[in-house]
Amino acid sequence: MSIDPRHYHQPSWRKPVGMLTIIGLIIAWAVMVASLSGLIGTLPVWAQTPVYVVLGIVWIWVLPLRRLLAWMETGRWR
Repeated sequence: MSIDPRHYHQPSWRKPVGMLTIIGLIIAWAVMVASLSGLIGTLPVWAQTPVYVVLGIVWIWVLPLRRLLAWMETGRWR
């Protein structure tokens, strides 16, 4: 059984680079949020939850995660 050359896809270097970048961003974001934990920890528990929810939403929408994933797939930032 041979591989049909029309369906063979050369693996892209963008995916491993993108995955390593995502891991680096996760580590940097976690360190930043952890450095704020002393300040956030002084808030009442009912106020801490929305702060962490907002920080999680910012991670998805504001940081370049969505564009990075698009770049990994297409090679374009849009």
